[in-house]
Amino acid sequence: MPRCVSTQRMDPVFDRLEATIRARRDAPADTSYTASLFAKGRPKIAQKLGEEAVETVIAACSGDEASIVPEAADLMFHLAVLLADAGLSLDDVRAELERREGVGGLVEKAGRTG
Repeated sequence: MPRCVSTQRMDPVFDRLEATIRARRDAPADTSYTASLFAKGRPKIAQKLGEEAVETVIAACSGDEASIVPEAADLMFHLAVLLADAGLSLDDVRAELERREGVGGLVEKAGRTG
């Protein structure tokens, strides 16, 4: 199956996504899915993130290649909403990944506290 590979960085897409999430945060919950998530609170946002993670895993494990990317997009959207609810952003995640660059996974994991 041919793959669609973009040579553009995803940052502009994520920037626009986060701007949309911020703009819709205070919109009426009955007019915006994003606003309705914020209105329901962090536990509901986290639940939706978990559901999307499971759907992504199911698509991957079942070999449903056509569903992996759409499910991953849903997962990223709900992650961005959860981060926004916590006052964080995808840039914070990017910074953490950059901090970990060049550090082996086992070494990084051993250095975690808690």
